[in-house]
Amino acid sequence: MTVARGGRNPPQQPAVWTASRYAVLVALCVSCYGNSIHGELVHDDVWAIVNNPDVRPSSSLFNIFTNDFWGKRMSDNSSHKSYRPFCVLTFKLNILLGGMTPVYFHAVNVCLHCAVTCVLMHTCEQCVFEESRLAFVTSVLFAVHPVHTEAVSGIVGRADLLACLLFLLAFLAYIRSVDVNTSADSTPPTASAGCLVISLLLGTCAMLVKETGITVFGVCVVYDALVLCGPNRHRPGSGLWQLVQIWKPFIKRACVVSSYVLANISIRLWLMGGSMPLFSEQDNPASFAPHLLTRFLTYSYLLYFNTWLLLAPAVLCYDWQVGSIPLVESPWDIRNMATALLAAGMLALSLRCVHSLQCQKNKEVLMGILFLVFPFIPASNLFFRVGFVVAERVLYMPSMGYCILVVHGLGRLLSSVGRWGTAVLSASMLLLLLLFSWKTVLQNRVWLSREALFSSGIWTLPHNAKVHYNYANFLKDSTRHQEAVYHYAIALRLYPRHASALNNLGTLTHDPEQAERYYRRALDINPQHNRALFNLGNLLKSQGKENEAEILLQESINYGPHFADAYSSLASLYADQKRVSEAHEMYSKGIEKCPDSSDLHNNYGVFLVDTGKEELAAAHYQQAIQLKPAHYVAMVNLGRLLRSSNLNKEAESWYKRALLVTRKAEILAPLGALYYNTGRYDEALLVYREAVSLQPENADIWLALAQVLAMAGETKEAEKITREIISRVNRCVECYRLLSSIYSKHGNHSEALESLNMALKQNPDDLSVKAELHFSKGNQLREMNQLDRAFESYKLAVELKPDQSQAWMNMGGIRHIKGDYAAARMYYEKALSLNPGSKLLKENLEKLDRLERRMTGVP
Repeated sequence: MTVARGGRNPPQQPAVWTASRYAVLVALCVSCYGNSIHGELVHDDVWAIVNNPDVRPSSSLFNIFTNDFWGKRMSDNSSHKSYRPFCVLTFKLNILLGGMTPVYFHAVNVCLHCAVTCVLMHTCEQCVFEESRLAFVTSVLFAVHPVHTEAVSGIVGRADLLACLLFLLAFLAYIRSVDVNTSADSTPPTASAGCLVISLLLGTCAMLVKETGITVFGVCVVYDALVLCGPNRHRPGSGLWQLVQIWKPFIKRACVVSSYVLANISIRLWLMGGSMPLFSEQDNPASFAPHLLTRFLTYSYLLYFNTWLLLAPAVLCYDWQVGSIPLVESPWDIRNMATALLAAGMLALSLRCVHSLQCQKNKEVLMGILFLVFPFIPASNLFFRVGFVVAERVLYMPSMGYCILVVHGLGRLLSSVGRWGTAVLSASMLLLLLLFSWKTVLQNRVWLSREALFSSGIWTLPHNAKVHYNYANFLKDSTRHQEAVYHYAIALRLYPRHASALNNLGTLTHDPEQAERYYRRALDINPQHNRALFNLGNLLKSQGKENEAEILLQESINYGPHFADAYSSLASLYADQKRVSEAHEMYSKGIEKCPDSSDLHNNYGVFLVDTGKEELAAAHYQQAIQLKPAHYVAMVNLGRLLRSSNLNKEAESWYKRALLVTRKAEILAPLGALYYNTGRYDEALLVYREAVSLQPENADIWLALAQVLAMAGETKEAEKITREIISRVNRCVECYRLLSSIYSKHGNHSEALESLNMALKQNPDDLSVKAELHFSKGNQLREMNQLDRAFESYKLAVELKPDQSQAWMNMGGIRHIKGDYAAARMYYEKALSLNPGSKLLKENLEKLDRLERRMTGVP
């Protein structure tokens, strides 16, 4: 097979045949990845989309171009420096058009994979194979390869899909920019400056989708030199000047592309603040190995490992960190044989490539090597440290080269075997494609949910500490705490220096001393672990060690300036210490650093309510809801604030809006209280009955239900519920008060009195409650005509709470009945001073005046 310089015109195929091949490729992609459509947003998707403020419709578009892929400032020390604004922009468009529904995200990824597959076939037809069927088989192999599941089924893999598409388009535009129909006496000139500019722009877009996109420029220049300019070699006797003249068009293009790439890299470094991302040992253990030999041998073996994933993707995992691939520390490690085998294979391919170039034969091997090697260079640790050991999604682009080489080898074999050999090879290739398709469909199921993904890691790589840690995090979030502790323990056994596992274990233990040991061990390993600092600070805060807690929380903020919870906790500490101005300042600083934290706005609103700034609090509650429309806690808080201002209709609407998000007892309870306080007892009963069904162990909600039943006249059920609460709860003053009210309502004053005595025996901490109990007891004794005992109860009530005008009046009434008019007047006047508008008190004083005048004979 011979190929004209690059832009060879392949034999024309009928339009129907061409369209049918593209249709088959699309059908294959959809059939292999159709079951991924209904998957959730999992793993890195949560951080890149759900928790990324830049993708929200309300966020500024400018932030996409100043922040990294995860929504952090590029200048932030904790940033991974992954600058992919165009990919983030597609996430933002996804949300604008379809909301956060995962199915639309997955559908876009599948469509992109279809597009890449089709463009790959077109590229292979134009620049690689002479036979269209080989281009088609290459694309079929690419379409069904299982190693692509992470890139297609995981939403963050969109960066690889879109970068690959732009990579191919940039390459094709570059080829079109060169005039391949020139004479053999000089290298082909640039036929279309416009196409060259488009190629540069598409390559830049590929880089702005994912960093590996920039490698297309290397592929273009090498292809230009070896293929497009291949026949114009240095002829014997040519001088240097003559050689420069021959290669002048290529040199111009190469200089333009090189200058453009250098400018792009310079801008990128400027955006990064001139610093490289900081990764931990568990991200990339080999890069932290103290010996150069260990690093070299391990990196070399990882090249083989990635190649093996392309050749035989039987074992796939979403994370290959922390123990999945032990370091190669000795030249005698058996794995070095695999590395040597890869080196021999690549050498043989290179020699074959050189031979093909010299003979001006096909360029399939060259294209396979270019597409395989160049896109993988950024992930090879060759120029800079990367944040992973092996990542299957970074093989999406290199797999194009793998597919080309495999199909080239198949084509060579087919041309050298007989009919039976052809049948065997064809059947073998078909079997491989079927196995790959089956594996892809199965692997897609792994990405359907967070549980499926993390549990698959446990089965696939049980010696990987990271997969145990991730699975434990899922179990912790699912309140399966015992299982979570078990897997955190395994993660620590496999990797004892896992600071985050120690920190999370601390959050699960109920023993404060043990929790503190876990947090301190985590900080011994990583003194800058801001969450361990935060958790330890909160623990010490709860123990009253406020000074040390303040220091730790401040350090948590220093090492995590965008950690909103730390600002809230430290501001809460200041508020508890009555350092109101400092609390205000801390909340303001937190909102400045974390303007998109809905929880921070909500917590600030609670603080503002406590400091009497209700209007400002309402604004922050509404801001929290705007940032997170499902923030039901802020909705309930706003409802309570409106309720306190007697805006009952507005409060009710916010409670009901919160219930549209989730039906929880903590939302139903305040709504039930609103109905109760406004006399809507039937509605209150419905709400409280639902609340107790959701939280049957909550005694407060049962008591509220009993109170509503009592007011609605269903006193028997109210009494029964109250008795059940008393049997389950050691101390319940309000239960006895309610029983007293029920008995009093039915005229059972002795039972009401007994209930009040039981309530007083529990010795309530609140003096106001104790005063009210004595007052109620006085009322029952008065109903029983035990006036002296009633007087003593009222006296105890006013001693505890002197502003009870009713108790003073009742004391005056008893003295009035007893004939002690002087004492009665004193008590009446005291009550009147507390309640000057009381007509009853004034009438009682007038009656007292008439009695005294009658006794003294004064008319």
